[in-house]
Formats: sequence, C-alpha cells, structure tokens
Amino acid sequence: MRTIIFKIHVSEKMDTMKEIIFEKTGLPEEVLKLVDSPVPSPKAGEVLIRVKARNINPADLMFIRGRYGILPELPSSAGFEASGVIEIPDESGKFQKGTRVMFTTVGTWREFVAVPTSSVIPIPEEMPFEIACQAFVNPMTAHCMIEKSGLKPGEWLLITAGASAFGKFAIQMAKAKGIRVACTVRHEEQKDLLKDLGADLVINSESEKVQHLIQDKTDGGVHVAFDAVSGMLGAKALSSLRKGGLLMVFGALSLENIPLNSGLMIFKSLRMEGFWLTDWMIHSDPLEKKKAFKIVFEFLLKDDSKIDIGGKFTLDQFEEALNSYHKAGRNGKILLIS
Repeated sequence: MRTIIFKIHVSEKMDTMKEIIFEKTGLPEEVLKLVDSPVPSPKAGEVLIRVKARNINPADLMFIRGRYGILPELPSSAGFEASGVIEIPDESGKFQKGTRVMFTTVGTWREFVAVPTSSVIPIPEEMPFEIACQAFVNPMTAHCMIEKSGLKPGEWLLITAGASAFGKFAIQMAKAKGIRVACTVRHEEQKDLLKDLGADLVINSESEKVQHLIQDKTDGGVHVAFDAVSGMLGAKALSSLRKGGLLMVFGALSLENIPLNSGLMIFKSLRMEGFWLTDWMIHSDPLEKKKAFKIVFEFLLKDDSKIDIGGKFTLDQFEEALNSYHKAGRNGKILLIS
C-alpha cells in the first residue's frame, strides 16, 4: 500500500510545478510571487526541460519592471537563461531524454519549461549546471563586443561596472588577446579583485576622477569603452575616449540616459553605438554563432578562468536571492537552483 501511495504522489508532482511569476510590472520585490502551475506540454519542435540552475541578470529585473527591449505578456515568469536536463525529447530525435543543456527563453524561473530546439545547446559533461546557466548572456556579450570593437593587442579598453559578471568575463577575455584594460568600480575592496583578474587600471568612480586618471594613465585616453551604466558614468566614459574612440553601450544600470557633449563628439570624432545580444543572435550567421559558442565554452572550461558565484537559492527563497543580489559590493552571480 505504501508503494502505491508513493507512485501516485510522484505522478501528481509531475503534473504541477513551482514557478515565480508577476501579474503586473513593477519592482521585483513587490510584484513577484511563487505559485503552483501546470507542467507545460511541449509542442512540435520543442523539448521539455527540467531546469537545474538559473542566474539573476540586470536584464531579468528590467524585464519585470517593463523597461526591457522585450515586454512581458502578463502573467509572466522571469529569467532569460538557464541550464537543465531534457525531460521530454523532441519528435525529430535531435535531443535525447537526459541530455544536459543550456538554453534561452522568456521565463526560466520555473521548474519545467518547454523550449524550441533552436534555443537549446548541449553542454559538456564536465560543465556544472551552475556554470552553464551563466554561459550565454554575459560571456557571449563580452566575446561579441570585443570582436566587434576591433581592439588590437596593446590598445586600451574601458569597462564601466567592472566588478559585474560581464566585467569579469570581459577583463579575462580581453587580456587573453593582449588588450589593456581599465575598469570602474564603486567599492574600494573590488580594486584588488579586478587587478587579480588582469585589469591594468581600476578606478573608484565614487571617489576618484575617472577622466583625469584615464587620460594620465593611458597616454591620452582609451580606444574603446564598454558601458553598462549610462547616466553620468556613461558620459565620463565618453570623455575618457581618445580621438576617434568608440563608446559601446549595452546597459543602463543607472536607469538614466547619457548626457551627450556635442562638442566633444565633434572635435574628437567620437563614435557611439549600442549592442544587444538578442539582435546579434538574430542577424548573425549560424557558423559565426557556432564559432562564438565554441570559444566561450573553451574559456569557461579553462582551469584558470575565474567564474564567481555569490550565492545559491531555491525558487522558494527568491526573496532572499533578490536581497543578496542587491547587496552593496556583492561579488559573484546569484543563482536560483533546483
């Protein structure tokens, strides 16, 4: 009798899942809630994935607030990237049950998700789920921006919010190419951390003059700047460029626009452009994407690559996870695991 009851319990558990949803846009701490939902049934061309790990990215929180490039269809789950195991394979047999994968979709903060096979990438057996769930947005963005920037060995790159996950990936990838790296941080204790990763110059944007130090230490300014912050720090990054320099904007952590100095743009022949990985994925050649993923995977699996995890929380601990995410001076990604 006990065995029969146990089997029924398992079957019922597969019918429902836990997921974090929001029914209106707003601050994540105010609008997110944990609910029981039906396990989705994969359609033709989809697989059902049991999610093992997801990370919390700035884009996720912007999405919840309705301030991202993709608007939610309410009610919605959050999260854009994750890793897991295929529970139900696709009808074509492209993926088998039990295949370990990383993937991107809208709404990964749930136990199960049905995803088109085109969004699924098998991961090496030796890659932990906690690393695989970080293998798309930040390292891919860093790799693609470095390639698109045209930076050459010996030239200078400035990264705002250098202690972010993106910043740490970009520092290591740029240094591997012989590019010299300057970064900004907001906490003094983060300086040594980034220097250990290979940064040549780290500036506290809260207490030091960014433009003056960069002009002095880089022989006239950086060649390219990657800006995740916008607002006044983005303006300082623009002012830190040498003649003919390029500012690549890929984030707006300050939630403010960059105030542009028209004279600076004109007389220094500066360039400014945006970068969004979603757009790159849509328009890039399949072979180019395959090559990029190969490079990123090789980087993530190297023994000397440093990938920080700041904390792991289950779905029902999402409020604690958000508190840890917002902790001042945090180092490392906050993960939601199953």
